[in-house]
Amino acid sequence: MAQVRDGFQSRLGFVLAASGAAVGLGNIWGFPTQAANHGGGAFLLVYFIVIFLLALPALYTELYLGHQAQANPVKALSNAWQDTAPKVGAAAGYIGLFGAVVMLSFYSIVAGWMLAYALEPVASFFGFTELSNFLHSDSMARNFVFTPLMLILTASIILKGVKSGIETWSRRLMPLLLVLLVALIAYIATLDGAMDGFAAYLVPDFTQILDANLIIAAMGQAFFSLSLGVGCMMVYGSYLKPDANLPKLTGTVALLDTGVAFLAGLLIIPAIFVAQHNGVEVFSGGKLVGEGQLIFAILPELFSTMGQVGLLVGLLFFVLMSIASVTSTISSTEIPVAFLVENHSIERKKATLFVTLIVFIASSLIILNFDWLFGLVIMVLTQYQLPLMGLFYFITVGWLWQRGNKLHQVSSGPHYWFAQYIRFVCPLLMTAVFVNVALLK
Repeated sequence: MAQVRDGFQSRLGFVLAASGAAVGLGNIWGFPTQAANHGGGAFLLVYFIVIFLLALPALYTELYLGHQAQANPVKALSNAWQDTAPKVGAAAGYIGLFGAVVMLSFYSIVAGWMLAYALEPVASFFGFTELSNFLHSDSMARNFVFTPLMLILTASIILKGVKSGIETWSRRLMPLLLVLLVALIAYIATLDGAMDGFAAYLVPDFTQILDANLIIAAMGQAFFSLSLGVGCMMVYGSYLKPDANLPKLTGTVALLDTGVAFLAGLLIIPAIFVAQHNGVEVFSGGKLVGEGQLIFAILPELFSTMGQVGLLVGLLFFVLMSIASVTSTISSTEIPVAFLVENHSIERKKATLFVTLIVFIASSLIILNFDWLFGLVIMVLTQYQLPLMGLFYFITVGWLWQRGNKLHQVSSGPHYWFAQYIRFVCPLLMTAVFVNVALLK
């Protein structure tokens, strides 16, 4: 007997869940870091262009593939390639699954850091000095405590399914995230040095806009920010009702995600300049002093200069980061869980526990080989796999998927021209960027 497929019960539930998947550490940590290292306003401008020209169509194609198939990425891509080479489609789906597990393996570690740093101000306030030092330390022991905690927290939500788990918690967490983000921006804006940060962030240096490294960084950031290339949006698209207005939903999710990234820049970049004004070393040779230090050294040092109010600001900031972490780990976990449930008829509870165990093993390997493996995994995933999988989705929807592909059934109007844009322009743009970067290297 076939299982009844779970799904989103409302448009708002989907928008908040998909936005939660997209709005993660890539927005609140990665985006401002990339902006600070690539000319501030110049990166912001290129990022918006990349979102509009490439990431938005890529988001639509991924949601569209899942929505039409009403299945997980392996099955959806296999079906799309059924008239050409179904094994190629399935293989691409498996690459996406592997990417999701890899993403979870490092994301869960970083999410654990956020949770530890969120608890540190509480321990400090109550005078638990040893606990505070442990939470603040960069130790393997802390990683092996908080990485499993984040995995268990994520699994507890996934176990409840789409409607009762993912949708319900997205409705709770996303509004809280937005409130915290706006409140922190309002506070940071009142501090000395913040105006210099706003100027650096909002005024572009046009001499840097054509820098190929800036463009590839913006493209990788856009795809990572929107959780594209691993099948997350394909799974969420498959949980939509058949009559869902996909173009409108795509635009809403992209707008909310990009808006949060922009707001994160309004928080982090001015905070960097406030820290610099307070005597904290921030830049060296025009670059941030270690990308990881932005969140775990520069900002905590800034909070420490604020006295008692700094404990509250630090607490709120890392609660914000923890929420952003959870909304993203939920979506990435759902990809392999959906595959096991649908392709191998494993019940959701067992599938969730199995995926959680596999991710913990992968995370442990990274923790034990952190110095060389962590940065390598992030670089390969964000700068290569995610954009290349986006290119594969463009080729799939634009050229190789014929039977049941509604984009090939229109011969005029906006849908026709959008289909041609996906077929010709998007693959050429992405290929041009990769060729340009390859030539430079």
